[in-house]
Amino acid sequence: MTYPLEGLKILDFSRVVAGPFAGRMLADLGADVVKVEPPDGDVTRYWGKNIANISGYFHHQNAGKRNICIDLRAEGSTDLVKQLVSEADILIENYRPDVMQRLGIAYEDLKQVNPRLVMLSISGFGHNGPESRRATYAPIIHAEAGLMHRMAKRNNAPLNGLPLSVADTNASLHGLIGILSAIIMRDKTGLGQHIDIAMIDTTVATDDQMHYDLDGSQDTGPLADEIWEMPFGTMLITTDFRLLFRLMVSELGLQDPATGQMALDEKIKARRAAVTKFTTTLDTREKFEDAMKKVNIAWGEIRDPANIEKQITIKSRDSIVQVDDRAGGTRPITQSPYRFSNAESGVRGPASHRGEHNTEILEQWLGNSNAEIDKLSDSGVLIFDADWKPG
Repeated sequence: MTYPLEGLKILDFSRVVAGPFAGRMLADLGADVVKVEPPDGDVTRYWGKNIANISGYFHHQNAGKRNICIDLRAEGSTDLVKQLVSEADILIENYRPDVMQRLGIAYEDLKQVNPRLVMLSISGFGHNGPESRRATYAPIIHAEAGLMHRMAKRNNAPLNGLPLSVADTNASLHGLIGILSAIIMRDKTGLGQHIDIAMIDTTVATDDQMHYDLDGSQDTGPLADEIWEMPFGTMLITTDFRLLFRLMVSELGLQDPATGQMALDEKIKARRAAVTKFTTTLDTREKFEDAMKKVNIAWGEIRDPANIEKQITIKSRDSIVQVDDRAGGTRPITQSPYRFSNAESGVRGPASHRGEHNTEILEQWLGNSNAEIDKLSDSGVLIFDADWKPG
């Protein structure tokens, strides 16, 4: 075994990001992740650049997974799901809390089939709460958890959405911790369990700025980061301006223009003007980097993510790699972030078409014959993408 999770079998019923991202990371770590996709497909199949009938967004969240397409409304589908569950270690789903129950495949049903099953359910507001049936996507949680309000207030800007689905990815990552903890516990007890992850919980728990809001102490935090427009790029300096100014005086020879007779706001204005003037002397990247090294201040270039592959560490650590694009070429994808001293991890293949591995999975997991698989296809339980024909 070279991958940490090699041998684990996972059914991934989840859609969009909260859930699929967890499944993608499990696949990168060596698990056999089977995406169970409905006939109408994951909505992310319509998002991003389309190559070989696979969109960019779907490609990123589902690379390395095999795919079986099951119509859960068809007669016989519940029996098939239960057969697959009997062989699975983990099941991931992010339907509204009542959906799996209505389909007859809630945890209470599935643990009768496989008591060792670890099931992760991700929802916006959790199971059994006052808002558990609310339809939820990441922007709803960004609003309800206060992220949008804080961003607008700190930037003195209009309310706006966040440029990433942090509520989704947080839920997936906390879900991963829950899954792996439950697997370790299963090794001790022999029993699986159900993990109820609420996106609002994981967002609040991971919000490192929440303590200011809970304590009403926003004025005690550091000042905003500095952003300098330089000839060679836009640079962010992440430190309190008061510390930065003192270091520039002591280490870089900046003269303090403030006098004892000045009011505080006058001193601040004069010192900021002095720093702005000083930055004009740092007209090359080398001069800027040397100055930041002398004052030992953290800095970064504000980059266009379209050019992220040029970032020196991203490039050296192969954080973006190329995988098969299913059309005779390759396409870029983010790499697994895990780096082990004595194990492998990383994206292990492209995303799949709907139903691409119907036959392969049922043969390998359940030992089904071709006749049995054909019967499931003829009855409408199994579906495959009309634009892709299995060989």
